[in-house]
Amino acid sequence: MEFDSNKAIFLQIGDAICERILSGDLKPEDRIPSVREYGASIGVNPNTVMRTYEKLTDQGIIYNKRGIGYFISPDAKDIVLDTERREFLENELPNVIKKIELLGLSPKELLLEGK
Repeated sequence: MEFDSNKAIFLQIGDAICERILSGDLKPEDRIPSVREYGASIGVNPNTVMRTYEKLTDQGIIYNKRGIGYFISPDAKDIVLDTERREFLENELPNVIKKIELLGLSPKELLLEGK
């Protein structure tokens, strides 16, 4: 896994897990690797992975079965979709709209008709 130096690694790990949930690669009740396993597989400190797992647990995306491991929550996909949609609408879309206006793009150009 390659990391972006502009964003905390534990957040990037969480984003990667959430993407796998949205894509269907991780399904409800799937077990995810242990903190140590995941840290070793992507080359990061287990404490970083633990921070990710704690955040995802707090959000209700994963849960821990003591002594067994971490699992994807039954409603994880809905939680991730709601979070990602809100993030997009509040933080990304306004920048996209501003760029569209600055470039003077028409609705037809945005729909990429004929391409």
